[in-house]
Amino acid sequence: MEENTYIYLQQDIIQKVDEMMPPEEELQELADFFKVFGDVTRLKILNTLLCSEMCVYDIATLLGISQSAISHQLRVLKQMGLVKNRREGKTIFYELADSHIITILSQGLDHIEE
Repeated sequence: MEENTYIYLQQDIIQKVDEMMPPEEELQELADFFKVFGDVTRLKILNTLLCSEMCVYDIATLLGISQSAISHQLRVLKQMGLVKNRREGKTIFYELADSHIITILSQGLDHIEE
């Protein structure tokens, strides 16, 4: 009798978890979002933008990476909604898209420093 009750409870939990599971498309988007954080250059750029908005030239100079490599990575970050830009004359300045990015970076660092 106990065994049947246990099986029923597990089925109940399985159903509850299944109902709470995000759709496959959302999980794929989330996986793609986290892939962006899997590149050291992108993490350096994001950490740079934590401090200040900057143009490609300044980011490249600070990080010692070519402007074309920085531009490429900024394009990826922008497509994923992690950075935004604004134009001032001929110069484009980049900054973090919102405070969620700060939270993600901070919590990630906190986690690995534990």
